[in-house]
Amino acid sequence: MTDTTVRAAPEIAGAARPAIQPPGLVKQVRVHVWRNLKHIRRMPEMLADVTFQPIMFVVLFAYVFGGSINAGVNYREWLLPGIMVQTMAFSCFIVAIGLTNDLNKGIVDRFRSLPISRSSVLIGRSIYSLIHSSIGVVVMSVTGLLIGWRIHNGFWDGLLGYALLLLFGFAMMWIGIVAGSALKSIEAVQGVMFTAIFPLTFLADTFAPAANMNPEWLRTIAEWNPISSVVRAMRELWGNAPPLAPDSALPLHHPILSTVLWSVGLTLVLAPLSIRAFNKRTRD
Repeated sequence: MTDTTVRAAPEIAGAARPAIQPPGLVKQVRVHVWRNLKHIRRMPEMLADVTFQPIMFVVLFAYVFGGSINAGVNYREWLLPGIMVQTMAFSCFIVAIGLTNDLNKGIVDRFRSLPISRSSVLIGRSIYSLIHSSIGVVVMSVTGLLIGWRIHNGFWDGLLGYALLLLFGFAMMWIGIVAGSALKSIEAVQGVMFTAIFPLTFLADTFAPAANMNPEWLRTIAEWNPISSVVRAMRELWGNAPPLAPDSALPLHHPILSTVLWSVGLTLVLAPLSIRAFNKRTRD
């Protein structure tokens, strides 16, 4: 019996090992998204920034500042698209902080040892952040309905407004990836991102009409701000927009097209920079 076992051993040792096929990119991205979503289930407090904070912003601006700002229409209806776009712009914070955390803890190094694409890590993180921010948009929509906001132009225009919001949010994700890859600590990410994004969301047609801004150069910056195009497009699609001043900047006269061009252009420019910064960081 021992002799038989010895003779059989070479055949087993020489047997062809089945090839390991790495999963496709779609499956890799899906796994990364699911991994990040599981963190919410384990730490529900991660939803505080897209639940309590949007309600606070809506109530604060609608009732505290609404009476002193003349938007030309019902301010509460005019306000909601601006707060939604601000929330989507802040989604790049989530990407940057999450990516920096994974890099510092060595989780990305573990991913590099697996037969997966590096881009799947970035795409999965971006889609998760988009889902995370969309929760805040849903919360704000419900809050807006409670305070009197409505979509007046029908289902399809309303859906297109939300689609433009998500398209712009996806473009903003790449800013977060650049920051998360380039900066070494979460504290640095928070400081740089807040300093860059917070003024950008206010220097736009979000909470006060850009047409009323002085001096003239400040108004010009606000009207050419991509955020103003997104907000104006959503207001027009939802029937919340006042008449546009004839001397307004070109993007506000064609806000839907401008939003698409801004979003696609930002993605085409920032995506390669993001991937380059991420690859450089993971090689160091």
